[in-house]
Amino acid sequence: MTSPDTGAATGAGSAPVAAPPASLAVARVNKSYGPASVLRGVSFELTRGHIHALAGGNGSGKSTLIKVLAGIERADSGVLSRPGRSEVELSGFTPVQAREAGLRFVHQDLGLLPDMTVAENVAFARGFPKRGGRRIAWRRLHDSTRALLARFEVDVDPGATVRTLRPADRAMVAIARALADDDPDQVLVLDEPTASLPHHEVDILLDGLSRRAKQGQTILYVSHRLDEVLSVADSVTVLRDGVVAATRGTQGLDQLQLAELMAGRSLGTLYGDERHPSSAAEPEPSVRPAPVLEARGLSAGRISNIDLDVRAGEIVGLAGLLGSGRSTLLRTIFGAVRPTSGTLKLEGEAVTSPSIKTAMRRGVALVPEDRLADALFHESSVAQNITIATLARYVRWLRLSRSRERAVAADMIGDLQIKTTGPDQTVARLSGGNQQKAVVARWLQRAPRVLLLDEPTQGVDVMTRADIYERVRTVAATGTSVIVASSDVEELAHLCDRVVVLRAGRVTAELSGTEISVRDIVKYSYADKEAS
Repeated sequence: MTSPDTGAATGAGSAPVAAPPASLAVARVNKSYGPASVLRGVSFELTRGHIHALAGGNGSGKSTLIKVLAGIERADSGVLSRPGRSEVELSGFTPVQAREAGLRFVHQDLGLLPDMTVAENVAFARGFPKRGGRRIAWRRLHDSTRALLARFEVDVDPGATVRTLRPADRAMVAIARALADDDPDQVLVLDEPTASLPHHEVDILLDGLSRRAKQGQTILYVSHRLDEVLSVADSVTVLRDGVVAATRGTQGLDQLQLAELMAGRSLGTLYGDERHPSSAAEPEPSVRPAPVLEARGLSAGRISNIDLDVRAGEIVGLAGLLGSGRSTLLRTIFGAVRPTSGTLKLEGEAVTSPSIKTAMRRGVALVPEDRLADALFHESSVAQNITIATLARYVRWLRLSRSRERAVAADMIGDLQIKTTGPDQTVARLSGGNQQKAVVARWLQRAPRVLLLDEPTQGVDVMTRADIYERVRTVAATGTSVIVASSDVEELAHLCDRVVVLRAGRVTAELSGTEISVRDIVKYSYADKEAS
């Protein structure tokens, strides 16, 4: 059999079997911003009861296409058609028309009010039932919400505050709310629904989506996470530079093949060569080089009594569940969080007055987890964002040399393959992956002795991941000490020489050599090593 979107299939000696009818068809979508063409002739179909993935790198046009389907952005041309409904021109498509067409959206930001109950969040979409014309019928609201949640197999109390729910349940509540009017013809569009979920919660959500599809739900699934796409989707459309590069079934497709469809080139291996040597190859403690960074009994905020050594050229991973203290440890090393006890040494010299200024002066750099809130100057140019941490280099006689600043930025743009129209483009106009590269470029300008990376590949495409991994390995090879905090355990298992696992602010395990595996990182994230 062929995939649902590759046409009819035939069996040996049998008549052709018609492919299932399309639940939704999008044809010839074009969209430009000035001279920049973002979508060019994009066409694809969705089949009822199937999960169809939309994949592509940062800047491929995925986000723009989703905005066009939601009526938030107007296409230059293109049509949307559904069985039994009139064809709609996307050049004038509005959010009201999107809803009338049966499209329901759940975005990465779920749009739930965390301090309101589940029932209240559902009611904001469905309306509050009234008693006597004016008073809210709370019992009826809770009963109807309970019935809705049962239909979606979501086991939560309608009276529970959304903030208290586990992340996967919040996502399922948002999905249930989106599909609350129970129209079997609805198309559910999920835009990066697992981006903020911890690793162990992802499977819960994906299982729920698979059950919905088996019940006849049509789902368009957008994600950077290729393992999710291949595990949950029946078929996939790949966008590359605004054009459909491929549409095919996922059966028989692996992550590297999908990544290469997205990249349009060979990637070799997704993670490159593994760095960590076998334990037997580790030098004796007496001959190991002195650590560049040394923490002893370090406590601050979420972390308590942390001992950590990192040597020149070493990549050390920090693993642990949400709230384990990974980010707090990095921010403490960077001087953004003041320690309450313990000692921190850089190249053998104690840090007596920790601050960001001190850390930067001594060669420490931090790429933070939330680039939008903590790293980017949104209305400034790409050049200004890259050079802001080394601005003094471009000042002569109290005047800033913009030409020199742009020239250096242009070199970094080329070196890190940042997709931009030029150094003067506003950084807010870049895709998420290219924004991340700009932040990395900023700190590489300082040639740091210690590079701290907090979720360096969160929300970026597979090609940007490969570029960032290559850059991290190159920097480490020059002698820079690198600490990577990540919720992606596969990333840590392949990239790092050692992995330190945190749980509730304490070190529960340190893995090296052949000990480093996805299984063991996950195991020690949930239980102390001694108790395992």
